[in-house]
Amino acid sequence: MDPISGIDGIAASLPSPLAASSARGDDSAFASSLTGAIDDLRALQSQSDALKVAAVTGDLDDIHAAMIASSRAAVTLELVAAVRNKGVDAFNEIMRMQA
Repeated sequence: MDPISGIDGIAASLPSPLAASSARGDDSAFASSLTGAIDDLRALQSQSDALKVAAVTGDLDDIHAAMIASSRAAVTLELVAAVRNKGVDAFNEIMRMQA
C-alpha cells in the first residue's frame, strides 16, 4: 500500500490546464472536480478516524494501517488547503488589478 496514493486520486480529479483551456466556459467541471477532491478528503478522514477508534478499543490488529491512513488524511488535507490558498491568492491578485 502506497501511503501517498490519496494524492494521486485528488490530482487525477483536478482538471489539467490544457483541458481547462479547451473547455472554455465550463465552470461545472472545475466545481465538480473540487467537490470530488473534498469528498475524497472526507472519506480518507473518516477511514482514519474509524481506524483510530479501532486502535484505541483494541480491535485493530495492524497499527500500521491506522498510521498510514492518518498520514494519508493529513497529507491530503495539506494539499487541499494549499490549493485553496492558491485560489484565494489568485482571486485577491485579480481584485487588485486595475482595469
